[in-house]
Amino acid sequence: MFGWEFPPKIYGGLAVASYGITKGLSLQGDVETTFYMPRPCGEEEKFLKIRAMNQVPIVWRDVDYNYLKERLNGLMTPEEYYEYRNHIYADFSYMPVNDLGCMEFGTGYSGNLPEEINNFSIIAGVVARQQEFDIIHAHDWLTFPAGVHAKMVSGKPLCIHVHATDFDRSRGKVNPTVYSIEKNGMDHADCIMCVSELTRQTVIHQYHQDPRKCVAMHNAVYPLSQEYQEIPRPKHDKEKVVTFLGRITMQKGPEYFVEAAALVLQRTRNIRFVMAGSGDMMNAMINLVAERGIADRFHFPGFMKGKQVYEVYKNSDVFVMPSVSEPFGIAPLEAMQCGTPSIISKQSGCGEILDKVIKTDYWDIHAMADAIYSICTNPSLFQYLQEEGIKEVDEITWEKVGLRIRACYDELLKK
Repeated sequence: MFGWEFPPKIYGGLAVASYGITKGLSLQGDVETTFYMPRPCGEEEKFLKIRAMNQVPIVWRDVDYNYLKERLNGLMTPEEYYEYRNHIYADFSYMPVNDLGCMEFGTGYSGNLPEEINNFSIIAGVVARQQEFDIIHAHDWLTFPAGVHAKMVSGKPLCIHVHATDFDRSRGKVNPTVYSIEKNGMDHADCIMCVSELTRQTVIHQYHQDPRKCVAMHNAVYPLSQEYQEIPRPKHDKEKVVTFLGRITMQKGPEYFVEAAALVLQRTRNIRFVMAGSGDMMNAMINLVAERGIADRFHFPGFMKGKQVYEVYKNSDVFVMPSVSEPFGIAPLEAMQCGTPSIISKQSGCGEILDKVIKTDYWDIHAMADAIYSICTNPSLFQYLQEEGIKEVDEITWEKVGLRIRACYDELLKK
């Protein structure tokens, strides 16, 4: 399995989904997953094998095992050392490698991303020659070239997991380089797992893929840890709190949240609005809040991570996700777990599996405002969405997702 991020280093929903999928597969007992990523932090959970692409030699350098062991922090066993030493590598001496013959990577999405994607795919070919495996599974466009290369080297079936497309990220103003990487991965894939039917239709119609190899594979949510369960949920008798939490960028529709907030505050002033996160539209949203005259009721706490996210959920009376194009969207499920009623756009993939939420079009700020006002002023509606929402998300588990993915694997191996 190839991925670009994995908890505890989380840059977005991709890390959360990678964790949930691998955890769900691990619960089956007879599935062994090796997860290759650019550079792990070393604090990842040990229920699967995490391997660092920046520690895979692609050019043989004549160094002894003790030196290699010291430089790679003891991650290489003697057996692996001799396997590497006896392996004949292609001549990548022109590539930027260190004294161990390994490539370096930046952290997360920093550095020269196109070059790192290419380097990642080169290393994938080396890995595919060395390892024994049945299936290749590549997450998101960053690792599609790696999956294709591994398939070409090994002849093994390739699953690609589409967590988002550039049509979602760009509101249709597609980057041709990203599109070509995405389409090439899809063209070579034996199975395309899409996080929603919404995304599946985009893959079929915008990337011209065979519907028979495209599967809607909805995400799930992992049970709250004891630590997060113990976060208190304060009562807001005098003022309610309505929250947007996510990247403040055009895909997420933050301006519609601000406009809906302005409409609500024309009716009542005892509601506070929170826009938690960061992104390229943050300054524009601060200016819009000021223009609408609601700055005294609006808060920008910045980027939230880990426990902070769940503290925000539990301190909210309503969670709103007004995304313009959301392939899935795990955030409403997490909010509902915490007992926070949610409003989502009809353009969100998670709406395909959620019933105990209120759905509006992202552009319909009047409907969104009505929904916010109703939940904040109607205790019976709040209680219904809170209680039924918890029941609903408790049934949406990564273990079930893992079983569906395993079924796809089995089908591919029969061919």
